[in-house]
Amino acid sequence: MPVEFAFAPEDLGFIADPYPVYAEMRERAPIWYHEPTDHWLVSRFPDVNNLLRDRRFGRTYHHVSTHDEMGRPEEPGWHGPFWHLIRSGILDMEPPDHTRVRSLVSKAFTPRMVEGMREPIQRMMDGLVDDLVGGEGFDLISTLAEPLPVAVIAELLGVPQEDRSLLRPWSADICGMYELRPSEWTARTAVRACVEFSDYLRTLSRRRRADPRNDLISALAQVVDDDERLTEDELIGTCVLLLNAGHEATVNVTGNGWWSLFRNPDQLARLRQDITLVPRAIEELMRWDTPLQMFERWVLEDSEVCDTVVPKGAELGLLFGSANRDPAVFDRPDDLDVAREPNPHVSFGAGVHFCLGAPLARLELETSFATILRRLPRLELIEEPSWKPNYIIRGLRALRVEA
Repeated sequence: MPVEFAFAPEDLGFIADPYPVYAEMRERAPIWYHEPTDHWLVSRFPDVNNLLRDRRFGRTYHHVSTHDEMGRPEEPGWHGPFWHLIRSGILDMEPPDHTRVRSLVSKAFTPRMVEGMREPIQRMMDGLVDDLVGGEGFDLISTLAEPLPVAVIAELLGVPQEDRSLLRPWSADICGMYELRPSEWTARTAVRACVEFSDYLRTLSRRRRADPRNDLISALAQVVDDDERLTEDELIGTCVLLLNAGHEATVNVTGNGWWSLFRNPDQLARLRQDITLVPRAIEELMRWDTPLQMFERWVLEDSEVCDTVVPKGAELGLLFGSANRDPAVFDRPDDLDVAREPNPHVSFGAGVHFCLGAPLARLELETSFATILRRLPRLELIEEPSWKPNYIIRGLRALRVEA
């Protein structure tokens, strides 16, 4: 009989705790076809890690095949603005385009630029906490987790203060398309957001090209390598990717991370006692309750995966949340250990698509958690949270706490 699992990405109970199902999958079927979503799900760490690096599997297939050659239907014409924007960023590129664009972006988005954000990030975080000290209970997500990364990305890009309120809604609407089987309403909302955001960034980037400032959009507009420049669309796609990836994931690491600490009071106490553990704790929180549960890869040629032949045109679902709990790699994987080291989690990906913004994300998260631990030392949960109905980009609706 075929093996079956209770993999139910549209069920709130599964979204809240997918880890027991993952454990069964790792044990009984490290690759398993899930017909409702048309994905071959891969659950073990070594396989996920290797597949992320294997060029027989691509984030896109447009560089080697047509839809028809991959056995895939044509995309609806009205989806065009969404896919044009997304495919102009490096997340949905493969070499050689990916190599060229990532190299150019890296010359502008440098370690020095990230380090230069340390003081502004601390100032932003202190300002957010200032508004809470002495107040009543509050939602940690809407008051701290969400505003900080938007402010950071806006500051980094050079988005004027009066326009920054536009960014969060655009990001949320676009990211809705990354969920499994998005509705037509979700798709139309994402397309509209792509058009509006692209138009906004096109205008801003042209201003910065003519009158450069000390910001990332200006740097991207000016960067040159061997006479190569970013096209205007590539610049816009890069900015949108930095907002979407940097914002959505950072919000969920913060919200899910504090919920994880509240459920493990011994580890929260340990962290409060030794704040120098924060960098290791951030890595562990990303491992223990992974913000991006699944990342997809297209099969570019008939291949054998986990001793199973998977045909060209199939789509792999690499289960990051499962890989990060694999006992073959992590000692006591179901235990939260804020001092865990080493911690080779795959939450930032691997291979050529390893997250370009990882250093900035780490700086933000370390600043956020350390500031809360230092300035709100008695923070406690006052209401058990509920989860959003999203499986891939997985986070809480709210996290009610008091200081």
